[in-house]
Amino acid sequence: MMRLFDSHCHLEDERFAGEVEVVLERMDAAGVTRCILASSDMPTGEKIFALANAHPQIYGMVGFHPHEASQFREEDLAQMAQWLKNPKIVGVGEIGLDYYYDHSPRDVQRNVLERQLDFALEQNAPVAFHIRDAHGDTLDILSRRKKRLPKGVLHCFSGSVECARQYLDMGFHLSFAGPVTFKNAAKLQEVAKFCPLDRLLVETDSPYLAPVPLRGQRNEPANVQYVAQVVATLKGMDAEELAHKAFENTCRLYGIPTETEAAQQ
Repeated sequence: MMRLFDSHCHLEDERFAGEVEVVLERMDAAGVTRCILASSDMPTGEKIFALANAHPQIYGMVGFHPHEASQFREEDLAQMAQWLKNPKIVGVGEIGLDYYYDHSPRDVQRNVLERQLDFALEQNAPVAFHIRDAHGDTLDILSRRKKRLPKGVLHCFSGSVECARQYLDMGFHLSFAGPVTFKNAAKLQEVAKFCPLDRLLVETDSPYLAPVPLRGQRNEPANVQYVAQVVATLKGMDAEELAHKAFENTCRLYGIPTETEAAQQ
C-alpha cells in the first residue's frame, strides 16, 4: 500500500458535516496518513484550528481565499499569527487570484494577496496559492517581489508548462489534483511530466474535483491515491516511489516532521 499525504483539502466544508470521523477512517484504510486543510476566511480558520488539534493526522493553514478577499481586515492578521504559533497550523492559505469567478474585485484580490505574502514572510510560513485564470497578474506580482517571497506551492496547478517553469524558477512547488486524471487534461499532464520530482505534491482539494474513476462524486482524501497513480504513470515510475517522494516534499515544505522523525522525537 502507498503511504500518502493529501496536501490540500477541505474537511471543514459543510459537505463533511457529521462525517469527518468516517472520512478519516477511509483515508487511513487507503494509506493516506496525513492531510492539510486549507482556509478561505476567519470562520473556516477557526474550524480548521479545532479539527487539526482534535486529530493527529490533520494539519491546517489559515488565510483568505481570493473569493473572500473583500472580507479581509488588517486586524485579522493578529489572530492568524496566534493560530500559526500552534504546530498543527503550518502555513498561510489558500491565497491568490481568481479571475474566473471574480467574487471579489480584482484590485482587492491583488492587494490582499500582497498583504498575505508580506504576512507569510513575517511569520516565516509557507503559502498555498489558488490561481485561476490569473497567472499573468500573479507572475507579475511575484516577479516584482524577487527576494521577498515565502516558500510555497501552486495548489491544484492549472497553468501551462511555461507558467510552471516560471513558478519553479522562483522556488515554488506544484501540486496536482483530480484534473490531472481527466481525459481532456493533456496540457496539465505535460506539466506533471515536466515538474521535477523534488517539487511535486499531490492533493484532492476535497470535496471538489474527484479524480477518475470517481469524477462527479464528492471527493475525499482517500482518493489522492488515484492522483498519485496517474502522476506516477506519466513520469514512468513506481507509484509507491512517487507517493513517498510527494510525502517527503509536503513535510519539507510545511516544516512537518516525517513519520520517522516524529517517532524519534
